[in-house]
Amino acid sequence: MRAIDVEHLGRARTICCWELDGCIIDPGPQCSEAKLLEGLAGERPRAIVLTHIHLDHAAATGSLVRRWPEVPVYVHERGARHVVDPSRLIRSASQLYDDMDARWGEIVPVPEANVHPIADGDLILGSLRVRSTPGHASHHVCFLHEPTGVAFVGDMVGVRIAPSQYTLMPTPPPDIDVEAWLDAIDAIEAWRPSALALTHFDRFDDVAEQCERARGQLCRWAEAARGADPATYLAAVEAELARAVPDASLRAAYRQACPPAAQFGGLERYWGRREAAA
Repeated sequence: MRAIDVEHLGRARTICCWELDGCIIDPGPQCSEAKLLEGLAGERPRAIVLTHIHLDHAAATGSLVRRWPEVPVYVHERGARHVVDPSRLIRSASQLYDDMDARWGEIVPVPEANVHPIADGDLILGSLRVRSTPGHASHHVCFLHEPTGVAFVGDMVGVRIAPSQYTLMPTPPPDIDVEAWLDAIDAIEAWRPSALALTHFDRFDDVAEQCERARGQLCRWAEAARGADPATYLAAVEAELARAVPDASLRAAYRQACPPAAQFGGLERYWGRREAAA
């Protein structure tokens, strides 16, 4: 098992692709593909495994399949059609980012024949147990590597960049569901994993502590967004980030991995749905 830093937009420790038993988990954006290939050192992966289809995790998938046409792609059944036809995903992301090409690179459709939809409880590739973990995205899944107990958790326990313990919770629209997310963290912890492998960024062994940080931050910032305006929310996030992460270069990595300006909309939409249902 190894972490490959794809150095998104030239910055270290923002997006991590995990290589495990010849598979790659969350290859990252296509604009970082050259760095991923360098990390693979000529090795052709036997499979691409996605925790979810957001572009920072999965945008390189189609380009990699174009390079290696026989490589299967494992993705939650709800996300499968969007890697085959990424047009809706691109439209949604374009509402958050006005630099799509530079930020993510070329987004290539994956041939349907390569796509293997997965669901809660599946065992894939002989060693990865699948758990459906909605909350950040309705199609998010986590994987438990049963031989080692390491859980590959995508975005579900937040963004944390060592040496800091500070955790940001990525809450972009449209799928944020705080209650489902809290249940998913409980489900991850119930696995009793030996470690948590985050896409942003690295492996951490303090499982219970990190899960509790994630719960606390999710609930606190969800409440802060309730009835707030975007500018007030953003100012509060930036102020806390400055206090919690005094190192400017590390703070820049946090901002790139979890852009504060992109997070308010998911929580605003969450509260809007709650109010409409009341």
